[in-house]
Amino acid sequence: MTPTPTATLVARDWAEIQERMLVPLYEAVYDRLEVGPGTRLLGLDCGAGLALLLAAGRGAAATGVEADPALRALARERLLEVVAAPPVPAARPYDVLLAFEPAPGALASALPAVRRGGAVVLAGWGPAERCTVPAVLGGGPVVRDLDAVTEGAGLVPDGSGRVFCPFGYADADSAVRGLLSTGLYPVAGTGAGPGAAADPALAEKELAEALHPYERADGAVWLPNILRYVIARVAW
Repeated sequence: MTPTPTATLVARDWAEIQERMLVPLYEAVYDRLEVGPGTRLLGLDCGAGLALLLAAGRGAAATGVEADPALRALARERLLEVVAAPPVPAARPYDVLLAFEPAPGALASALPAVRRGGAVVLAGWGPAERCTVPAVLGGGPVVRDLDAVTEGAGLVPDGSGRVFCPFGYADADSAVRGLLSTGLYPVAGTGAGPGAAADPALAEKELAEALHPYERADGAVWLPNILRYVIARVAW
């Protein structure tokens, strides 16, 4: 399937503006799991692949799964191995599965590719009072119970952590484009979100107004957040 021009632009905004906001989360998880040479890592819903690049920079063998063709194309421009569906059964099982915000059913479909005792990492928003992005997005995404997801998937809990993960932008325009690229604010025509609640012009106007309290004197936008991650192990 060929991406629409709008979808391609949204994907590029994710790759060029938004994706780097999650680097503190990626690095904290990799430090915790000692990701490095010899680690085989599978990134579920990997986007444009920045998490894979960081893992590869540590010496890991990283593969991504991304259903969105525009994002998958950008990841491949970075010379990453990214496929449309989990490689199950895998030729060699993976040691780590990153499943930060997996689509429904995606986690279950990817678990058979992970070795017994391998790590599965889930992540989501931290305490509501410590996260500004959900408020900007008009109530924002529902905070998932990561422990319930772990239990429902039949995984064995093996620790958790919190990471300060601010979203910082040079100006309001970059902030609007970056936030729209997350898919957390449904916009007609972008392929993001289930509801297509607003046309792009209206969505941009609403977000720009919501960002005013977070603009600094120099025009930069600063949205502090705490993200939580959970590490679990495959028991079979």
